[in-house]
Amino acid sequence: MSDQPDEYLDNHYIHRSNWLRAAVLGANDGILSTASLAIGVAAASDMREPIILATLAGLVAGSLSMAAGEYVSVSSQTDVERADIEREKIELEETPEIELQRLAEIYENRGLKKETALIVAIELTEHDVLAAHVRDELGINEMSQANPIQAALASGASFIVGGILPLLVVLFLPLLFMEYYLYGFATLFLIILGALAAKTGGSNIGIAILRITFWGTVAMGLTAFVGYLFSVNVG
Repeated sequence: MSDQPDEYLDNHYIHRSNWLRAAVLGANDGILSTASLAIGVAAASDMREPIILATLAGLVAGSLSMAAGEYVSVSSQTDVERADIEREKIELEETPEIELQRLAEIYENRGLKKETALIVAIELTEHDVLAAHVRDELGINEMSQANPIQAALASGASFIVGGILPLLVVLFLPLLFMEYYLYGFATLFLIILGALAAKTGGSNIGIAILRITFWGTVAMGLTAFVGYLFSVNVG
């Protein structure tokens, strides 16, 4: 047996996947959406006030929309999981032998011998029948279950954090060439976010940076093009 503490053994990157996904998605959208909106307005205006107003509006609306969307999405997933668990409870009460055989087949398909798979299924059923079926038949476990409120708060808060960065550029950098400042700093922010997310999640930093900056560049470039295309002087 390993003499390493439980905290060390449980320190896997997958344990962070739920909150990390929501936080990275929120911060990425905050940077990208707010910067893209500001770039589009900056390309069509020669005054700072409309750019600030659009950026603030995008920041507030985006954070609320992100939080609401994440809450609804995760809540829907949770509702489906709960419905499946309730259905599984009924099946375990009505057809326990069939459910035991189904569990044994799952373990057999994973590589256990038929006799061993049945023994494992029986022992796990005796320990906690519902937990065994929820985990191995339905594929639901603690790591895959997300908290709707936690996900919503993580997405909304991270969107605000990400969106504030382009807002600072709009507030304090020269108005001349504002769209280029926004693009440059937003790209820098995206690179930092990609590196932090990859480091936290244990994935390849270079690939994460390349992915996030490529799609960020495409989004901001298209938005700037729309601003130049209509070229309406907002000021």
